Amino acid sequence: MVARITSGSSPAGALFYNKEKIDKERAYLLLCQNALMTTPSDGRLDMIRAMETFQPYLDVNQRTKKMVFHVSLNPAPEDKLTDAQLSEIAQVYMEKMGYGEQPYFVFKHTDIDRDHLHIVSLRIDSEGRKLPHDFEARRSMDTLR
Repeated sequence: MVARITSGSSPAGALFYNKEKIDKERAYLLLCQNALMTTPSDGRLDMIRAMETFQPYLDVNQRTKKMVFHVSLNPAPEDKLTDAQLSEIAQVYMEKMGYGEQPYFVFKHTDIDRDHLHIVSLRIDSEGRKLPHDFEARRSMDTLR
């Protein structure tokens, strides 16, 4: 499995990217963790509820510039994983990366020849403290091994 981590200044951008994929029927919402919404059976994303989930975190920290954690997890093309397996992989990955208590959304993308995941979360905890992201790429590689 390969991970590609990006960061951004607004969760709306990362959420909207995934919502566009859902609207084109090339993705669906697989899992909502620590969110103000449950995972919908139709896989649609409620942008308003998703942003309401993140808003308290954004309100307590206005200083952090790159607050968004957005990762793409790409299994090997020959790996055929169920949604339950992908959900478990996402939860274990986020826990080991130190984001397990954060609110996050997991999207399954089907827009290329292999299914893969996108996870959107924040690098700010509920108290407004920036979560450490030093050596994030190295931690990610160790986690995936």
